[in-house]
Amino acid sequence: MLEYLRNAADKPVAKILMGVLIFSFVGWGVAEWVFGLTSSDTTLMRVGGDKVSIQQYNAKKSNELAKLSKEEQRKIYTDPAEMTKFQNRVIGEIAAMFRMNHLARDLGYIVSEHRIAEDIRAVPQFQENGKFSAAAFDRALRSSGMTESDISNDLRTQELEKMVLVPVTAKMETPRFATTAAYNARNTKRNIDLRAVKFAEFKTAKPTEEQLREFYAQNPHRVDEARDISYVIIAATMDKPDDYERGLKVAQKLEDDIIAGDEMNVVAKKHNAKFTQHKGISAKKLPADKVMTDALISRVFNMDEGTESELIETKDGFVIVRVDKIIPEHTAQFESVKKDLATEWAADRQRKQAYVRANELLVDLNKTGKLADAKRVSVSRTDGAKPAVLVAAFQGEVGNNSIVSDQDAFYVMRIVDEKLPTVDDKKLEAIKPEVSKMAQQHITADYNAYMERKYPTKINEKTYNRFVK
Repeated sequence: MLEYLRNAADKPVAKILMGVLIFSFVGWGVAEWVFGLTSSDTTLMRVGGDKVSIQQYNAKKSNELAKLSKEEQRKIYTDPAEMTKFQNRVIGEIAAMFRMNHLARDLGYIVSEHRIAEDIRAVPQFQENGKFSAAAFDRALRSSGMTESDISNDLRTQELEKMVLVPVTAKMETPRFATTAAYNARNTKRNIDLRAVKFAEFKTAKPTEEQLREFYAQNPHRVDEARDISYVIIAATMDKPDDYERGLKVAQKLEDDIIAGDEMNVVAKKHNAKFTQHKGISAKKLPADKVMTDALISRVFNMDEGTESELIETKDGFVIVRVDKIIPEHTAQFESVKKDLATEWAADRQRKQAYVRANELLVDLNKTGKLADAKRVSVSRTDGAKPAVLVAAFQGEVGNNSIVSDQDAFYVMRIVDEKLPTVDDKKLEAIKPEVSKMAQQHITADYNAYMERKYPTKINEKTYNRFVK
């Protein structure tokens, strides 16, 4: 076609074809510009309208990674869940920094160049013999890969942060009434009348087939998704460099053989590695295998059927895991759960009968003010009865009557009275720092919530999915 165009460049048809080609290329570029499809926009998010680029995110990510130990870095790079958690933390810290800078601008706060210079001179890493040294400063910049502008911006951000956080960092005296309220709440006792109605007290007949099927229809049994997996592990002492390198070389050869199509069990035998299989693992049926940690199980449940993982570093060595089969979540057949249904049906009947009896006792208590066969119990917020009873005993008002539900019984309860503790000044002082810390946490949480409302964060999903996810 190009040869034809060259030979007939002056012909009208050729000019038309060339025009179409030229317009198609120009139009493609124009469309990118007109419709915002250009890949030059690297904005990761906006915080209160301010842009955060992917370059700024990467710089922050690199700085945070540099602060971690090699073991922590390895865990992040080998565990997708840990990597996601780390990335979200970095994004959150960047958003918080931009919010503080935005608020500082709105409030008119500034940090002078003179103040930044003083701060730089005060950094110990930039000093020699207790005094600022330009040579030490240059060495520090070269070793860190940062520029003088980077250092200045970091110090300016730190100073603005101090200014912005004055409302939540200023020391606050805890009022005595707050300490007293916490002391009373912790040490007050209440007397309650309690009557337990145990489920096991009620007998039930053997269910009929019809009753079981009706119960099954109302309570279908779901079987969790399960997976058959295989894995091979090359044992290595991971904190010993020589053994680590030895294990890694073997693991890489083993991985190459698997990629080439060899069976995992055959490859394991060839390289003197351990091969293991587990059938039907699920969230409720985890294998008793120390190699299969929660992180590795999580990874397994994010893999497709018939796929192998990349080389995974664990504390015991190098692992490659394969998902042999996925059994989707499904409803269990009636016959397969019939025995369990009979037990559950009986427990359900006992619970219903116990509830009826507990309500009869409560009705009598409300009418007569008396609870038959009740037991008088003195309870605090932490002891004297079961947790469900303790919670109910201090949620209601004195004189309140109620039924408390627990795993094996219903409790009919009357709150009789309460006794405040004797004031002990030493104990009051002892909990004062704790109350102050709690108050500070509430203030900080409210302040952060205000900042998030005032300067909302909006993620650019396109950039996030392309460069981060």
